[in-house]
Amino acid sequence: MQCVLLAAGYATRLYPLTENMPKALLRLGKKTILDMVVEKIDEVEDIENIYIVTNEKFSDHFLNWSKSYKGSKQIKIINDRTTSNDNRLGAIGDLKYVIGLENISDEILVMASDNIFDFSLNDFVDMYREKKCDMICAHKIENHDELHSMGVVELDSVGKVIGFEEKPQNPKSDLGVPPFYLYRKDTLQMIDTYLKEGNNPDAPGHFIPWLITRADVYAYVFDAVRIDIGTPESYYDACDRLEQGILFEK
Repeated sequence: MQCVLLAAGYATRLYPLTENMPKALLRLGKKTILDMVVEKIDEVEDIENIYIVTNEKFSDHFLNWSKSYKGSKQIKIINDRTTSNDNRLGAIGDLKYVIGLENISDEILVMASDNIFDFSLNDFVDMYREKKCDMICAHKIENHDELHSMGVVELDSVGKVIGFEEKPQNPKSDLGVPPFYLYRKDTLQMIDTYLKEGNNPDAPGHFIPWLITRADVYAYVFDAVRIDIGTPESYYDACDRLEQGILFEK
């Protein structure tokens, strides 16, 4: 299994914090956001390589970070050669770029690099092995206003995805979908087909409603804290929670 970490955005909503620093390398205490994410990935023995896809502006930052990495995986920094929001490839475009550049033909774990969380990725992988199907993650969102800015999933009684909508005006459930995905080998070619059909290359969740019409997709529903560092408010709140020793307390 391979892991692709999406880190090619420009995080303009976090300016001025991210004008000259990628979001994933912002510090939370003594660690960066990326440190916390990669520590979770390191726990998954199945994963061989971690490909971090970034852009021309921040590539050197990630290369410097990788020199201090002490984990068990092979790290490779991929520069997608984009320079701004205007010419970015989008998350799904970046995923295709990495798969093609590195000739990946293995199953993959795809994740955003700006979400910290308190559940084990091994549990996610175990369910993937059990179902032998593509997988997403989901968790109950208490603040329903948040559902308007994320993917929202509908599941049947055994956890199969029967509906998915990205940033819905009228959410059909209270299950939000963070950017954690497990894809089978056969699904990699479908990512290429999805893009060739002219579908949205941006948020990774856009692929799911297309995929569920062609393959079975299941959801691993976790009950743990996940923090999306997407705004200055969410970043400073995470810093405060860490300082108080309650980072992952509900």
